[in-house]
Amino acid sequence: MKIAAAAYPLDWFDDWSAYEAKITRWVERAAGQGAEILVFPEYGAMELASLGGRAVAADQEGCLHEVSRHKANVDALHSRLAAEHGVHILGASGPVFDPAIHPGRPVNRATFYGPDGVLGHQDKAMMTRWERDDWDIAPGTDIKLFATPKGPVGVSICYDSEFPLLARSLAEAGAEILLVPSATETLAGFTRVRVGAMARALENQMVAVHSPVVGNAPWCAGMEENTGRAAIYGPPDRGFPPEGILAEGGMGEPGWVIAEVSLEAIREVRADGGVLNLKHWPEQTGPSGNVIFVNTP
Repeated sequence: MKIAAAAYPLDWFDDWSAYEAKITRWVERAAGQGAEILVFPEYGAMELASLGGRAVAADQEGCLHEVSRHKANVDALHSRLAAEHGVHILGASGPVFDPAIHPGRPVNRATFYGPDGVLGHQDKAMMTRWERDDWDIAPGTDIKLFATPKGPVGVSICYDSEFPLLARSLAEAGAEILLVPSATETLAGFTRVRVGAMARALENQMVAVHSPVVGNAPWCAGMEENTGRAAIYGPPDRGFPPEGILAEGGMGEPGWVIAEVSLEAIREVRADGGVLNLKHWPEQTGPSGNVIFVNTP
């Protein structure tokens, strides 16, 4: 099957119809190229802050509430497009005020849509310093595995991908595809997520799909500068490219990056790869699992 990762720029909208038209174009382009799973980035939903006007979009707290209030319409739009094109879509994540998770503060939520509607959502588990100290985003409480007709899919949102045990829990539950939406201001931030996604693909012998926000949005609080490139990674082993890159776009270049992904190749490399990282994971701490401290002169 084909998987598409978006390098997605944030745009200003004067009304909802402009946003609807943009998302519709993006989905049509990917589906028209045969993509069956489409991945939008972390905080790509922040462009909806423009619907509140410039003062709201520029306000650190106001933009969170403005984006969250459009969630029901966003769900309806993505569900309709997924049904029309027969695809699965990881929608761009954004702030959602969910009292069931946290009273008063939003989570960073990515919703997964299929041809039959909303499949569920993944809330970001690990908050960056900006999310903790400035936006005060609440962490999610659960890691979810989506058992889809396209294979078992997990989601690691940006900073989550830099912590191996989160993706490891998904791999042990059966995940073969890891979706990694991200939003990073600097090249260093992008590189951290890129390295994390590639490492997760290596150690879990899975495919990692990296979708970033790109370009500048000086009108949106917290999203003024965005650096990244879309890419799809696999383990650098049998049945995969030796560098582990299935497809990759240009730095800062908006658009879809699409790769052909074989679940059979994932299963074969897990069973008989040049290395067996997934299988050998429990051995890494040694026979006792204890660290022995040795004093030296």
